[in-house]
Amino acid sequence: MMQIGIPGLILILIIALVIFGPKKLPELGRATGQTLKEFKKSTRELTEDVTDEVKEVKDITSNDSKKS
Repeated sequence: MMQIGIPGLILILIIALVIFGPKKLPELGRATGQTLKEFKKSTRELTEDVTDEVKEVKDITSNDSKKS
């Protein structure tokens, strides 16, 4: 994936400012931040769920092997 340097980032910000205007830009930034926050939270919860399931399966299989 290509890396965006400082000049590229400045260009993107200028284009966004021209397209959306100075009043709408903070709202878009806030909405983007909230979206990323929710995405990270969902990803973390999904990872925890899968990890818990794997631990349960390991516990069950280790208990079954101890009984044998």
